[in-house]
Amino acid sequence: MSTLVCFHAHPDDECIQTGGTMACAAAEGHRVVLVVATRGEHGEIVPGVLDEGEELWHRRVSETFRSARLLGAERVEFLGYVDSGMMGTPGNDDPYTFWSADVDRAADRLAVILREEDAEVLTIYDDHGGYGHPDHIQVHRVGRRAAELAGTPTVLQATMNRDHILAGIAEARAAEAVQEVDGAEGTAPSASEFEVPDDFGEPESSITHAIDVSAQLVAKRAAMASHASQIAPDSWFLTMADEQYARAFGTEWFIRVGHPRTPGEPFATSIW
Repeated sequence: MSTLVCFHAHPDDECIQTGGTMACAAAEGHRVVLVVATRGEHGEIVPGVLDEGEELWHRRVSETFRSARLLGAERVEFLGYVDSGMMGTPGNDDPYTFWSADVDRAADRLAVILREEDAEVLTIYDDHGGYGHPDHIQVHRVGRRAAELAGTPTVLQATMNRDHILAGIAEARAAEAVQEVDGAEGTAPSASEFEVPDDFGEPESSITHAIDVSAQLVAKRAAMASHASQIAPDSWFLTMADEQYARAFGTEWFIRVGHPRTPGEPFATSIW
């Protein structure tokens, strides 16, 4: 049995980017540990979810524990930093935000957990945090340093496959065009509504691992639903058809630090 530690910025990040990988590892008998840098104080609240006087961070912590159980995690730790908000917002550099934290000091705290668990694999984010969020970028920086300090042998950067996303949007737009000709109406969000920023994810050529998590999609979707303060029941995460959900979330993509994939080499299909 080996140990996988997944390091994330906020509650709900774990199920969206690595939930299937966590559930697969747990199903195979490995130990799964979730570490979250912040309590997500600046998330956008789904209306009517919080009780009167309830703080968002408190709800998000409890949601994370529910999600972790569904994904098979045996330990959950919060590093206790404050959510930094989106890049360029006034609170980025407030005291105690993760973005303003000293990288070495934060890495020391994560390294303690990595050593305690004798972790074989650590997941973080790519160097721009997938889409530029300051806390995601800091997860990359802190996670890489912590792995160095703890001697963790395998570091995988969770990312989005930009080419896969663009191909999926093109297919959806083509299907919408056929529906318009036939006079049919789709039930999913219109593909024409989606635009992929230039800095979103990584090109397929940079990615080393494609983990098939299709067998764990029920658990992954249930974990998403457990974050009710952030993901409403009518969210596209929860309402898209099973086939569309499998295409969007049935593979989780990673870049192994220090081990690039050569042209023509197939993706690795296991994190171990």
